[in-house]
Amino acid sequence: MEVVLASLIAVAGTLLGSIITFDYQRRSTARAEDFARSVQLRQERLVAYSAYAGTVTALKQGTVALWFHRQTDSDSPAARDAFTECDRLGAATENAQFRVRLLAEDATLVALATSAFDAVGPIRGASTRTELAEREQELQDALNAFMAAAAAQVH
Repeated sequence: MEVVLASLIAVAGTLLGSIITFDYQRRSTARAEDFARSVQLRQERLVAYSAYAGTVTALKQGTVALWFHRQTDSDSPAARDAFTECDRLGAATENAQFRVRLLAEDATLVALATSAFDAVGPIRGASTRTELAEREQELQDALNAFMAAAAAQVH
């Protein structure tokens, strides 16, 4: 009887040890997967937010170039090319904004991204160089606000 009891205790101990080991490994794997997902999401956000800022900046540069072409000769081939380039850059910026929307955690960041994009439009309507500089500064302020909020989310 003692031998049977000792065998049952040994088997029960082995089973209990196996169950505890399995549970520990399952939890460790889940934690590792969660960590890997969070690192990947952080990287994707970092890439998306910096790419968005870059496309907004490129769109601003293209819009300013278009503004100068329109001041000199709005019907020139260079002005038409600048308009085409602005259109292309605008589409690229909207594409980057879609990515920001998909990855952003909060609505405030999306709103700041939209504000930065919306600040590009008034640059075209500037009537003087002074007004152009003011519109560029408004855009830069909006872009800085977006980047500050994005940096807080990424870190």
